[in-house]
Amino acid sequence: MQYRQLGATGPNVSELGLGCMGMSGMYGPSDRAESIATVHAALDAGINLLDTGDFYGMGHNEMLIAEALKARRREDTIISVKFGALRDPGAGWIGFNARPEAVKTSLAYSLQRLGVDYIDIYRPARLDPNVPIEETIGAIAEMVKTGFVKHIGLSEVGSETIRRAAAVHPIVDLQIEYSLMSRGIEDGILETCRDLGIAITAYGVLSRGLISGHWQKNATAATDFRSHSPRFQGENVDKNLALVEALKKIAERKGVSVAQIAIAWVAAQGDDIIPIIGARRRDRLTESLGTLDVTLSAEDLSAIEKAIPKGAASGTRYAEAQMAHLDSESGAHS
Repeated sequence: MQYRQLGATGPNVSELGLGCMGMSGMYGPSDRAESIATVHAALDAGINLLDTGDFYGMGHNEMLIAEALKARRREDTIISVKFGALRDPGAGWIGFNARPEAVKTSLAYSLQRLGVDYIDIYRPARLDPNVPIEETIGAIAEMVKTGFVKHIGLSEVGSETIRRAAAVHPIVDLQIEYSLMSRGIEDGILETCRDLGIAITAYGVLSRGLISGHWQKNATAATDFRSHSPRFQGENVDKNLALVEALKKIAERKGVSVAQIAIAWVAAQGDDIIPIIGARRRDRLTESLGTLDVTLSAEDLSAIEKAIPKGAASGTRYAEAQMAHLDSESGAHS
């Protein structure tokens, strides 16, 4: 495992991060013991970046991570937390709150659930349309001064918001979807981040499992939010699976899995891009770790580009500005 500085001012992180969302029901039922074992396996393999959100399972994910880290040294793990989502008892999404008071309250609860004295990277999960980004970042900056937060990140915002936030306090990374299927950040956002020395922590590198090589049509559980995602519905899914088949042929020629070549493509887009792997089982983690042994030549990259050209995917159109929904693929943005 190699490590690199996250942005111009951030901590040293592993070249792959572990996204823990799927361990708290977002993709349907998950196994608690297997989830904890997967976190342990990731740490043992050298992954030090764990990504979560205080709204994943309404706090469940943070408590799960706390349990997994009980016997570990705090300084060996970089914990990244998103906040601000409002959910109801039925797990519905009901809005967003990034007021300065909410920033500090959410942070207090996260520190308690995680059982830690500080959070390494704290970020609003979305832009609150009712609160200037300067106020939100300013409140987190106060928490940096107190030591409760080490670094500030952003998530799912456009270039203007990124620049306004960075003018208040150094931003170490932007967390945003980036994959062969979702390349919206190439239209300005990536350039802005590079101008400002901000890294990308890329989630959805397997397009929510669509290009994992494991997802099957009509096999999505009712509790899996993908059952409502445009890219997994109707004609979109048939077109997208055809693209996956084209990618599979390239993977087979290299003797790697579809997932590995998809992750390797994201990693190949720059040393300032850290793929976040959403594995919730050890076998999936092992497969993802195999990406570290995959080197893509110029010829490979050209073949991949021909198999899945930019904009070829269906149901994945990215809204570059603020999003009304917590998930970047609500019907309004497809």
